[in-house]
Amino acid sequence: MKKINEFKMTIDSKSINECFTRVVVSAFVTPLDPNLEEIADIKTAISEAVTNCIVHAYKDTYGKIFLTGVIDDKNNIKFTVKDKGCGIENIEQAMTPLLQQGRATEPVSALRLRKAFAIRVKVYSEKGKGTTVTLIKKIEGKAKW
Repeated sequence: MKKINEFKMTIDSKSINECFTRVVVSAFVTPLDPNLEEIADIKTAISEAVTNCIVHAYKDTYGKIFLTGVIDDKNNIKFTVKDKGCGIENIEQAMTPLLQQGRATEPVSALRLRKAFAIRVKVYSEKGKGTTVTLIKKIEGKAKW
């Protein structure tokens, strides 16, 4: 598939930047003419991935979060959220809902990401070197290129 558009940005792992990334990704996909539900899903998925970097990757410190977006000629979008933080020792365990105070929680929010993004979520992590979350979704709108 042919790449139509792409962006790359680096932000500090500060909570104020989670909101900023939501705006960036929604503006980036606008030429694909997504419906309101698709935009909300994308913003939620990116928010979850960036928040995980802020909360878990750089505990008690700040670091960088790297966000890339790619749109191809088939209206597929691919976002990658990467950090160089502490990494996840056991991805499978981190993606399994835990029982906390009598209710299920999602430490890496993978279930929420899968539901919101409705296609593929890939997580790669290496302890001490960071984590990369890749999100892929097809937009059904008519591209305006």
